[in-house]
Amino acid sequence: MTEKQFNDLSSLASYLPSRRSGRPRDMIAPGPSEAQIEEIVTIALRTPDHGKLAPWRVIAVGDDQRSLFANGIHNAYLKERPEAGRMELESLESMACLAPTLLVVMCSPVTSTKIPLWEQELSCGAFVMNILHAAHAMGFVGGWITGWPAFNDDVRDLFGSAPERIAGFLYFGTSNAELVERPRPALEDVLSRWTPALSE
Repeated sequence: MTEKQFNDLSSLASYLPSRRSGRPRDMIAPGPSEAQIEEIVTIALRTPDHGKLAPWRVIAVGDDQRSLFANGIHNAYLKERPEAGRMELESLESMACLAPTLLVVMCSPVTSTKIPLWEQELSCGAFVMNILHAAHAMGFVGGWITGWPAFNDDVRDLFGSAPERIAGFLYFGTSNAELVERPRPALEDVLSRWTPALSE
């Protein structure tokens, strides 16, 4: 293993511009222990959260539960697409078996509040990102995946109920391959200065 396989943890200023996700299929043991998962989620609780609603929650899927999850994906996909072939099904089912550690993050909006749903969803996204940051800070690699199962109600119902939604499947482990840098947007395509129209 080389230093380039991992995010630069020498300082926060070094880590943030070097942060990279890992591919779940390239993750091997060890992954975070139960105590480390608790610490990771505790760190993520510091996410900005207008109204102190905590509109998110995390479910850890144990090793002994992966096959049950795969079976749930299988049944949900066949219900929606009964003509699906074996390769399609196996590709989706494999999502349940990747990496040493799997967390499912639910966006759990609070409907009895004046805080807009959009703000709660933004907070959930930030919560997921902070989970990744915390895991990376411990030296693990992580990846945030969605795909078809994240948007299917029957898969959602394995972990919660409406109006909850699956925000993503988070995979953690140790990198078995060098982390690959992907193209990033050009700064000038993202950052601009406001130039308000002058009033006449």
